[in-house]
Amino acid sequence: MKKLQTIQHLRAVAALSVVGFHAAEKGGTHFIIGAAGVDIFFVISGFIMWVIAADRPITPGRFMRDRIERIVPLYWVATTVMVLGGLAGLFPRMTLTLEHVVSSYLFVPHLSPSTGQPWPVLVQGWTLNYEMFFYILFAGILFLQPRLRLASLIGMLCACVAAGALFQPQGAVLSAYTDPILLEFGLGMLVGAWWLKSVSSSRALGIGLVIAGLCGFAFVGATLKGLHPFVLGPLGAMLMVGALMLERAGSAPRLALLGYLGDCSYSIYLWHTLAMSVVFKVAALLAVPAPAAIAIAILAGTAIGIASYEFLERPMVLMLKGLRAGAQRPRPMPMLAEIFSSRLRRITAS
Repeated sequence: MKKLQTIQHLRAVAALSVVGFHAAEKGGTHFIIGAAGVDIFFVISGFIMWVIAADRPITPGRFMRDRIERIVPLYWVATTVMVLGGLAGLFPRMTLTLEHVVSSYLFVPHLSPSTGQPWPVLVQGWTLNYEMFFYILFAGILFLQPRLRLASLIGMLCACVAAGALFQPQGAVLSAYTDPILLEFGLGMLVGAWWLKSVSSSRALGIGLVIAGLCGFAFVGATLKGLHPFVLGPLGAMLMVGALMLERAGSAPRLALLGYLGDCSYSIYLWHTLAMSVVFKVAALLAVPAPAAIAIAILAGTAIGIASYEFLERPMVLMLKGLRAGAQRPRPMPMLAEIFSSRLRRITAS
């Protein structure tokens, strides 16, 4: 699949929105609409999976292997850091149980013994439980004829949500896998199907949809009305369709830095809360004003995500690709100065 710059921009916006949400929360204020970055991520995920599967023939096994290689290693590293930190007493409020830790590694929803919420050891990993469930369903439809796949998977997602509304399950697993948020993956798939069939786009309509989507998110954030997947999912899809229209019309701005942060978005999402915890502890000791602490936390959360992308995520992805291709051994990781000078040259050249 050719990398779409507007999708990269949206990934960056989604990740930074979540970072802002958590920074504001830890700083004693709120930026609740920032949590909608997750809804945008889910719509993007549905879009990407559909376009990838349509771009080339792919077997269910290969699809799951690719998804596992992309998602699991970095998440396991981050989860292991949290588990070791908890065992070392670095997180006094964390309670660890074997069942909860194992469930976290296996992407199975489980009530946290620390909070009673259906969160894994690495709290933001709750979204990956939904992602892996969606990947399993998506792999299942790859056994079907292409013409049956879209309707089949959307039907399954709707059936899950309908079952949740009808039976109101209470367990962590069933309540998660019947949540309306699952429909956001379906919306992304519909956008993907539209994208693959559409041959022309209106610049004016694209701009209008982007503005309408942003205004919708702003209204929800200001009034706190509509904080539900039935509202946030369509707003995310509207924003994506508008951005894709602009890209197809050749009117999308090329924002190299935002595109790069889109590359780093997964690492930013996984690691930002760890950096924020340190920032706010230090800020409390030094009596740093809350607005300044929040700003520093956002920068630190983004910075640790960039470092993770360069030193963990990207090297691991390249290593796995190399091993799969039969390479004798992966190339050694470049030095810090080399990495960032290379990235800086690419960004400025763009």
